[in-house]
Amino acid sequence: MSAPVDKQKSQFRKAFRPTSALAKDVKFKDAMMDVHLTDGRVISVPIIWFPLLHEATPEQREHYEIGGGGTSLHWEEIDEDISVAGLLAGGDIQSS
Repeated sequence: MSAPVDKQKSQFRKAFRPTSALAKDVKFKDAMMDVHLTDGRVISVPIIWFPLLHEATPEQREHYEIGGGGTSLHWEEIDEDISVAGLLAGGDIQSS
């Protein structure tokens, strides 16, 4: 028979649930762009979803800025802007 469970010690704790998605870093590997978020998640998307990034040189891809406190990504040299919310929503290349 198991020991009785002390109800005060066995309180349920809620799992961590992010309430915002903020970028802290961007990495490129092969044909993918990985956006690292402040809460530990990584969003990986194909570079081909973004024609300007796809056509850019590796050096141009590395010259990005994180704006809006982490809500957007900007590449001034190639005039590309991507929102983190848009990345989380997924891509729809048919509507481009």
